Amino acid sequence: MAKKDGKDRKHGGERTPSLRERLRLPAGEPVDLSRHDSGATPGGPGTKTAGKAATARVGEHLADLQERLWAASTAGDRRRVLLVLQGMDTSGKGGTVKHVIGLLNPSGCRITAFKAPTSEERAHPFLWRVERALPLPGELGIFDRSHYEDVLIARVRDLAPRAVIDSRYERINAFERSLTDDGVTVVKCFLHISYDEQRRRLLRRLDKPEKRWKFAASDIDDRTLWPAYRKAYETALERCGTSYAPWYLVPADHKWYRNWAVSTLLLEHLRELDPRYPEADFDVAECRERLLRQP
Repeated sequence: MAKKDGKDRKHGGERTPSLRERLRLPAGEPVDLSRHDSGATPGGPGTKTAGKAATARVGEHLADLQERLWAASTAGDRRRVLLVLQGMDTSGKGGTVKHVIGLLNPSGCRITAFKAPTSEERAHPFLWRVERALPLPGELGIFDRSHYEDVLIARVRDLAPRAVIDSRYERINAFERSLTDDGVTVVKCFLHISYDEQRRRLLRRLDKPEKRWKFAASDIDDRTLWPAYRKAYETALERCGTSYAPWYLVPADHKWYRNWAVSTLLLEHLRELDPRYPEADFDVAECRERLLRQP
């Protein structure tokens, strides 16, 4: 696996593209989700069994890099990572969080699942609650939904005037620019599932008693809004895909591929950051000698 984006292994004299290159949506270009196969596995291990094994191996490297990032923050390194997960209902945002966090030390993670805004949150600008949930230096922040809900569900449900919603895209871009300028690596993943796969997942929730708590009758009605949500996502992916905070389109019909892909994207970004353990600010030899002298 590549150590850095753009420095991948070679086969037959040709460079193998990194997963970042494979999944990154070109900045500013129109997005047509119907042209992207939600069941594809670009760059993936090939099978479910191989994918799970590969994800476990990725986890070992992720855990090491996460610890190094956390350690570096104790010496003043302000860098941190923010993983943004967006996607249609049942696309696996919560499942991705569960599998990614399972690979890491939770003490260095900050997880936020954004629900419908509270009355207090509605009294503030839409980015207010997001700013309060940002990762601190050394942390890996994970957003299950995010500030993009204010140009997605707000657009589909007409929760704000269209002029207000249209103004939010540039405000989001400026916000993400300020994050990257302040040392935040923003990794935005759109988990792309098909209409038919969503139906299968909803049916599985109904068929398994232990999964029914995840189901609401309104989920069926929401499926009639699929075309409107797809258009809202296409607009957000196009207008808020930038060179400093690009969108990665992750095919998510196969859960094993989704988990491997998101973990691998994080690994590639952390390898590029290359955090280092800080040098000791004390005399190591002297401290060791003192310990050995103790009874």
